[in-house]
Amino acid sequence: MTEIVMPRLSDSMEEGTILKWLKADGDAVARGEPLAEIETDKATLTYESDAAGVLKIVADAGETLPIGSVIATLDGADNGRSGASAPAAPDEPPAAAPQPAAAPESPPAAAPEVLAAAPRAEGRVKASPLARRLAREQGIDLHAITGTGPGGRIVKDDVERAASAPRPVPAATPAPAAAPPPAAAVAPAAPAPAAAPPPPATVAPTGTAKGDVTTQELTRTQGLIARRMAESRATIPTFELRTEIDMEACVALRAELKALGDDVPSYNDMVVKACGVALRDFPRANGSYRDARFELHSRVNIGIAVATQDALIVPTVFDADRKSLREIARETRALAERVRSSAITPPELSGATFTVSNLGMYGVTDFTAVINPPQAAILAVGALAPRAVVRDGELVARHTMNVTLACDHRILYGADAAQFLARIRALLERPLALAFA
Repeated sequence: MTEIVMPRLSDSMEEGTILKWLKADGDAVARGEPLAEIETDKATLTYESDAAGVLKIVADAGETLPIGSVIATLDGADNGRSGASAPAAPDEPPAAAPQPAAAPESPPAAAPEVLAAAPRAEGRVKASPLARRLAREQGIDLHAITGTGPGGRIVKDDVERAASAPRPVPAATPAPAAAPPPAAAVAPAAPAPAAAPPPPATVAPTGTAKGDVTTQELTRTQGLIARRMAESRATIPTFELRTEIDMEACVALRAELKALGDDVPSYNDMVVKACGVALRDFPRANGSYRDARFELHSRVNIGIAVATQDALIVPTVFDADRKSLREIARETRALAERVRSSAITPPELSGATFTVSNLGMYGVTDFTAVINPPQAAILAVGALAPRAVVRDGELVARHTMNVTLACDHRILYGADAAQFLARIRALLERPLALAFA
């Protein structure tokens, strides 16, 4: 038997959520076949089997488990076991497993009792994390539920069935009717409820001020974003630098490249290329602060923030300092498309040493982005638009763009960051250098 565990599908992944099993319990699985859709801290990915065998699902769809937890097993190839005996063994308690005669001796009607006994081994109810959470929310005792999952495990459906079943009426309810008090004692008590009604002015129905409240559970990706951004704000001493970049030459260059053919770089592609060259010139901006040490990376890998419907995904352009503008343009378009179609792979979401976040397409003029730990900085890019500026003592219209560099003060100091940002600005104001860098 081969155990299938929750895989590490990204460098920052700590746990994963099984969104959907692509194979059913008892199916034969070949090596390389898709097994399940797993939501990680960065994206939803399809996990493929690295072995062959008969699938036995241990973790239900919807469960969130840490890396290394067993989610299923693969038994050896089917050796012709009968359909009646094959599924019986996993449903028996562990103590009964070595006794093959136990399954045929037990009538079918007794199967629920066998399942109910298994979860109570070692004094602990055997239930999935999702089932435990639902039971707590519904106030249901797991000891009163018969598990239908593998090995008698209580799963989500078992709890939902228990929650929808009629609740028994407490035995104490009819007691007053069985022993009515004397009439004299009842008479004065009867008007009591009407005599002291709650004052209408002091009682407000719950939710009146805000209307109906709907609670939404965070996805795995949203949960990790929340934790990492809170960690960033709480642990990184951040400072910001802002500057305005004259993009008139970039506008002219892009118009010329557009006339030449396909793979026309966007302005954001030009920013990525300029950052790549500047990061090569300023190694600390391409580094990380870890455990009172500077880690300086030999490769310049730039993450580009891509907005999806429910999250912000950051795929990576590797070796951005060495790639041409056209190569960066092709790669960023392909990465953004794979993010939006949920086809992005774990390697494409890992390894970034710096991040560019652009909200200019939404008309945002400037903003401050949150640093992605353990990176040293992040560049926030605002909208490119014609604005009135003074050139040679005259007021003229020029295409300009505001950028904000947020820095980790533990590794980047003010003067270093200012020179790094000035280098980015100089490259964008003379973009021909980007074509030959």
